[in-house]
Amino acid sequence: MKVEGLRSPYQKVANLYHLGRMLDKIRLRQAERLPAEYLPNFGLIAGLDGHLCGFLGVEFYAVCERVRQGGTDDEIAEWCFQHGLRPSKMQVRIWNEFARKFGYDDVAAKFLARIKAEDGLEHRTDIVTTFDLIDLREGRGEGSEASASLESPPPLR
Repeated sequence: MKVEGLRSPYQKVANLYHLGRMLDKIRLRQAERLPAEYLPNFGLIAGLDGHLCGFLGVEFYAVCERVRQGGTDDEIAEWCFQHGLRPSKMQVRIWNEFARKFGYDDVAAKFLARIKAEDGLEHRTDIVTTFDLIDLREGRGEGSEASASLESPPPLR
């Protein structure tokens, strides 16, 4: 389902995957325009929102309050950095790789498999991360930036 005003997790804010999407979800929730199917996972500690806030060292609901006060994505990102972690380039790289691969043979893999089954997508071997599933469900294409790089490399000789 396409949701107006909700960007792909691949779109970076402050060089971080998912941050812009999380801010979009907060704004949509505050405007009472976030679809009901998104509410059970909104700010969930075990989801990308919770992992990103944990990485940044800020509380999800504190970010919600900061968003309520207004401001641009960059201003809110700067607030997060001032109240938590200002990630180095290496930390940004680590977060982005973690987020991009979330659901691929990790703690979110069972969740991903369950949602694929509910959606009748068990046969889709190209849907291997939550980013893949999000973009597919929201009509952003059949391909996947993330899963293309997750294929097994040829064996070493």
